[in-house]
Order: sequence, then C-alpha cells, then structure tokens
Amino acid sequence: MARLNILLINHYAGSVRHGMEYRPYYLAREWVRLGHRVRIVASSTSHIRAQAPEMNGRARLDQTIDGVDYTWFATPFYQGNGAARVRNMASFVWRLLREGRALAREVQPDIVIASSTYPLDIWPARRIARLAGARLLFELHDLWPLSPMELGGYSRWRPFIMLLQAAENYACRHADAIVSILPKVREHLEAHGMAPHKLHIVPNGADPAEWLAGSDSLAPETERRLAALRASNDCIVGYAGTHGIANALDTLVEAASLLRHRRVAFVLAGGGPEKQRLRLRARTLALDNIHFLDPVPKQQVPALLRRFDLAYIGWKRQPLYRFGIAPNKLIDYMMAARPVVHAVEAGNDPVADAGCGVTVAPEDPQALAAAIEALMATAPAERDAMGLRGQRHALAHLTYPVLGQRFLSACTGDPQHG
Repeated sequence: MARLNILLINHYAGSVRHGMEYRPYYLAREWVRLGHRVRIVASSTSHIRAQAPEMNGRARLDQTIDGVDYTWFATPFYQGNGAARVRNMASFVWRLLREGRALAREVQPDIVIASSTYPLDIWPARRIARLAGARLLFELHDLWPLSPMELGGYSRWRPFIMLLQAAENYACRHADAIVSILPKVREHLEAHGMAPHKLHIVPNGADPAEWLAGSDSLAPETERRLAALRASNDCIVGYAGTHGIANALDTLVEAASLLRHRRVAFVLAGGGPEKQRLRLRARTLALDNIHFLDPVPKQQVPALLRRFDLAYIGWKRQPLYRFGIAPNKLIDYMMAARPVVHAVEAGNDPVADAGCGVTVAPEDPQALAAAIEALMATAPAERDAMGLRGQRHALAHLTYPVLGQRFLSACTGDPQHG
C-alpha cells in the first residue's frame, strides 16, 4: 500500500494531552500506525478542550503527539456562542487561507479533509487540495447551518447563516467524498447538491486499547461512596458525562423521584453548566437516592461504568435528531458491557440495533421509571447478556482500528483500501 500524506483540518481537534475533541486524534493515530503521514491543523482556542496548547505568544506551534504532526494556529479567546466565537472561527479560516500555499508545500497532501464542525473551512481546504493535486474530503459532524437555525432559532436570512449555507452547498458540490458521523443525512445533503455516490457513514468510536489497559480502581473517596451504595441498594443507575441541557438529566431526576421508595440509587458523575441546578432540584425534591460525583479521569471511566448496573443516556425531544445520533457516551457504555436505558426519538437507535438495552420516549419520566423497573425485574443473566451484546457490537463496528480503515476507504475512493 502506498504511503499517503493526509492533511486533516479541524478547528476543535484535541488529543489525549489536550482533551476533546478526540476523534481526529484517534483516526490520525490509526492512519499513522498503517504507515501514513498525518498533519492535523487546529485552532489554539477551543471551548471543549481541557488543556490548550502552550503557544507562549507564538502565532503558530508545530509539535508531534504519538506520531501525529500537529499545527496549532493562534486564535482569539472566546466564550459562549456569540460574536466572539464567530471572530474566532473567522481568524482560523483566515489563517488557513493565508497559510494554504505553505501547508500544501510542507505536507504535500494526497488527501485534504475539511472537518471543523462548521463548514467554512471547505474553501481554504479546497484551495490547498487544488494546489497539491489532492483529493478533497468533507467530514460532517453536525448539520450547519441547520443546527443553529433549529436549536438557536436563527433566521435563514441572517448573514452568517447564509454564509454557512453557502459553505455547505459548496462542500456538497465540490468535495470528492463526504464522511458523515450522522447516519440519516443523505436526503438533506443531496438536496444541497451532493451526488449520491459521495456519501460514507463513519460513526464515532472507542479505542479498545484504552479499555484493555484501563485500571479497575477509582479514587478512594469515589470507591467508598459507590461501595456504600452497592451495599444498601439493589440497583445503581448511572450517568457519566457532561451535565448540560441537551443531556436531559431533568428526566432522570424526575424518574428518581418516582422511584424514591425503591432500593435504587442514581449516580450522576461529571461536570457541566447544569450540575449545580440539578443538585438544587434534587435537594428541593428531598431526594436522597441521587448522588452527584465529580468527573473522573479519562483512564478511570471504564472502572466507573463497570460499577453501574444500568447506564442512562437521554436526549431532549428535538426534530434535528431526525438526521441520526452518534454519541460517544453510548459507545463507552457498550464497551463497559452495561445494559442501557435510552430516552430518545431519533432517525436511528444504536441501542435497538445492538440489542443492548431498552429505549423509551424522551422527556417522559414515567416511561423512564417503568423501563428501569422492568430492567431491575429482568434476570441478572439476561441483563448481562444485553451488556455483552453491546460490547460485541462496539468491538465489531465502533472501534477506531475499524473506523480508521472505513474512513480511508472514503478518502481514497477504494472500498478495498487498507
């Protein structure tokens, strides 16, 4: 197999050193292991990273992480989703335009991937691809501008929304291939100019080595609290991840209220903007069956999840989910072999596909409580079988060694590639 030079542009790309977003790092690492050379170009500033790269006043930082070359462009600080974030995006795209010729010369890419969640990087990416004679691939994480329109209520005639729409249309027409994390986007993309043969679905995934190498121990205080809950309850229903509006944790709190007289403990581990409000709500409802834990280090997540009997993931009722979902959290639950209680209405249902749990309607505490009771009444062997079905499904279809190969097939246009 010929060695490929791959240039992956992702404004929000992270790494195991920096935190989310992890997907670009894991895919790039797989490609490096297969003998290819990968350069990730990312912004120095991202609202989802735990640790920013140390720019020390530099406009550009080049470094190598686990064999993957990174180029960080300095961009201005921002918070929230207002004008400052738009300026941050504009700064990154401008740097790509200004540095495009140099990147084409340095990397000599065979493949250029535009992957920044928002589609504005498609224009500098295509310029770099044309300068290098490379194939151009567009990776779709979320549907922009549809997401800010449907979630944020922005008008389609707002100038920034119109610019985003022009970029999406351009990507649909000019990319050689399109990879989507979301599985139900074909009709939407074809309506914006994508030829049918261009679309490839490559969902999010997990790194199996991290699960094999992960310690089974937790911090002493966390271990003590979970052991006490195990001793005094018949079931632990757990959630691990961000406490945000989109995670529908109010539904879980209300289900806990309905089950307050059962021997079931609800554990919410993680941080986020809604955590303090959820604590106050549980206190107002006088719920002593809900327990909030601090976030655990990434390497301890497998150990935490294995302490749960059931794992919860929920969503708000949102029409945008008609295009499908691909949550990382659910893959973690599957890898931990946990039966899943899934509250969603979407274009796809990975829990049903894997047969690894029960799905109920979103924002329906009564249905969620009934599903938890039904799973508690299920024989332990059957619950274990559910969890193992999810784990087998994830190992077969949702690990980065598998997904890295699928992505390369899309990149090269060769279904047998790799």
